Order: sequence, then structure tokens, then C-alpha cells
Amino acid sequence: MPGMLSRILPREDTFFGMFVELAENIHAGAKAMVELLENYTNVPVQVEIIKGLEHKGDNITHAVMKRLDQTFVTPLDREDIHELCSKIDDVLDLTDAAASRLVTYRVNRILPGVADLAKILLQATSEVAAAIRVLEKRDDILEHCIEINRLENEGDRLSRALIAQLFEDEKDPVQIIKWKEIIEVLETAIDKCEDVANVIESVTLKSA
Repeated sequence: MPGMLSRILPREDTFFGMFVELAENIHAGAKAMVELLENYTNVPVQVEIIKGLEHKGDNITHAVMKRLDQTFVTPLDREDIHELCSKIDDVLDLTDAAASRLVTYRVNRILPGVADLAKILLQATSEVAAAIRVLEKRDDILEHCIEINRLENEGDRLSRALIAQLFEDEKDPVQIIKWKEIIEVLETAIDKCEDVANVIESVTLKSA
């Protein structure tokens, strides 16, 4: 019966465009984070830009969920659409959380190497966006997922090295606490890109 209904009723494919919008938004957030760390001036203004992108992502996610409630035949399983949007949204939530801590903790200088961690996040979000753009046709999509996994490993190695260096060089325990948390939040944002890749792989294997 569901198969017959799928043939009779039109399938809502605008979801793919909304997925792309979400993915490109997290990439814009990562780019803004790199710019903030490399040009550490007018910090509250730059942080507010990232906050604005985070709000935009929330609005897109809400629109997807609303469309999901109104759509009978969806291009992907409903639970996959929900999980994909949720995982993409997590990336920008964490990017925003890292940026906000720079203001909350009154950070006046950027620790060497942290901008490099943000650049890995930028690369990972670029691969997420590239994978989402081909999600409908699945062209070479798993190659992007493999690259995201590689970048997650690279981010994990760099974050461990940064924290080890922080404990070796920094004598102020307050600064250690601040920077350890910021580094870990950024690294978790990269982890969330891998979570997105895992959902994409699962969706791709279902339709193989």
C-alpha cells in the first residue's frame, strides 16, 4: 500500500534544497569563526555575526520540520530527515558556543594553533556541504564522507596536541580552564561533522 501511494501522490523534493541551505549555513559559520580567530578585533561584532547564522540555521531547521509535518511522501525516511537536520544544526550550535565563550571569558589574545583547528572545521563543513549538494543523485557522495572522517581524525590529533601544549606552557590555571574548554568545543563541532557524514552514509546505503 505505501508503495502504491508513493506512485499516486507527488513526492516533496524541496527538502534537498533546504538541506543544502542548512549545510552552506554551517560552512558560513565556520568561515566566520576562522575570520574571527585570525582577525581578533571588534570581537563582539564578529561573534554576533556567528550568532546570527546560528539563528538562521534554527529557522531553516524549523522550516524543514514544519514541511515534514505537512508532507505525506518524503524523499528520505522521516527519521533520517529529522536526524540529518539535527546533526547539521549541532555543528553551528557548537561553533557559536565556541565563539560566545571568547566574549564570556574575556579572551584578549588567541592561543597559537586554535585558528588551525577552526580551519579544519572549515574544511569539514565544506565537505559536508559538498556531500549534501549531491545527496539527491548520490554522485561520489561517499568520497566526501571519507574526507570528513579523515578531517575528524586530524582535528582530534590537533586538539590533543593543543591541550598538551597548553598545560606545558600556561601557568595560569584560569587560562588553562578557558582555553581547554574552547578547544574541546571546537573539536566537538568537527566531531559533529562526522556525525552528519554517518547519517549520509546510512541514507546512501539504504537506497543502494
